[in-house]
Amino acid sequence: MTDRLVIIGAGQAGFALAAKLRALKDMRPITIIGAEDVLPYQRPPLTKKYLLGEMSFDRLLFRPEHWYADNNVEIRLSTWAEQIVREAKHVVLQDGSILEYGTLALTTGSTPRNLPAAIGGDLDGVYVARDKRDADLLAEEMRPGRRVLIIGGGYIGLEAAAVARHLGLEVTVIEMAERILQRVAAKETADIIRVIHETHDVVIREKTGLKHLVGRDGRVVAAELSDGSTIDIDFAIVGIGVAPNDQLAKEAGLDVANGIVVDAFARTSDPAIFAAGDCAVLPWQGGRVRLESVQNAVDQAEAVASVIAGGNEPYDPKPWFWSDQYDVKLQIAGFNLGYDQTLLRPGTREGAHSIWYFRDGTFIAVDAVNDAKAYVTGKKMLETGINPDMTILANASADLKQLLS
Repeated sequence: MTDRLVIIGAGQAGFALAAKLRALKDMRPITIIGAEDVLPYQRPPLTKKYLLGEMSFDRLLFRPEHWYADNNVEIRLSTWAEQIVREAKHVVLQDGSILEYGTLALTTGSTPRNLPAAIGGDLDGVYVARDKRDADLLAEEMRPGRRVLIIGGGYIGLEAAAVARHLGLEVTVIEMAERILQRVAAKETADIIRVIHETHDVVIREKTGLKHLVGRDGRVVAAELSDGSTIDIDFAIVGIGVAPNDQLAKEAGLDVANGIVVDAFARTSDPAIFAAGDCAVLPWQGGRVRLESVQNAVDQAEAVASVIAGGNEPYDPKPWFWSDQYDVKLQIAGFNLGYDQTLLRPGTREGAHSIWYFRDGTFIAVDAVNDAKAYVTGKKMLETGINPDMTILANASADLKQLLS
């Protein structure tokens, strides 16, 4: 038997788990399994500052290579698990070798959804934006004057649009839903973000889907859209959501439901196996959610580390998110799931706004557009359980600090 912790997945959650265990002075052997050929790194800057050439890749690394040896953390790159054998408590790797574990953590993340091959998804020049390889391929495509079609008007697609415009490309975004950000934000937020993009000459076509991509010699050259129009393009970026990497867990017989099901301590249906980050479905406010964010990946992984080290504190997420587009910072506190009322409040600076979400009269989230004061205030209120005085909130000249008293 071994007390080794094996972490499958070398992203934000996997690294955070290992680093937190060492910070807690837990020195059990740790092995991290990573499918990529590079050390664990930050993903959000990949499609922003890294793609813009403003940040070198070495600055994205969580720690330099020597940190792993210094902290007795074995990291195996270009390696992945093919099978979990729970009864024997070992993992079978792609080369057939076996790695025994005392505790196993699944931090396998998620994978971008691709377009079906039947509509051109397998053509050259069709990309997703998730890892270093994707960013490096996109960097070769993003040259001034080229034409890019972005399929999907969520945060990933809109952030890609902002970078492409900054680099001088002609950008068209299509969204098959009624509006951009339909799944993740209120109409008020979408309206503000749409105007920002249109001000930067991005063409946004809502209620417009992709019929199929047109190829020539195996490479995309045009797109036929659901409204019957055809546009010429040089390449396409697909931003139509992600799927949790839960297949390994499913094949091992763990409970899976659009993600690996965990309890409040991030344990799976096997008490020796934990899951954290984008791949995990966790209990929250009487239901279950999968939180796709860096913040959740770090916080949940650190909570797992505390439990593995002997703690008994359940993970109670306090979600927050962000999105950078041009010089606009959108900060989100809370989770707007099931909202039935919103309030739009102008900020004290030009171009600043906040959108406040309520469900059954209870404050649940805030979107702050270039409005740090609204974000900080809303976040504190959510953390302390304060429901805002609507009279104060609706009064644009009132000081938001009053809501905290």
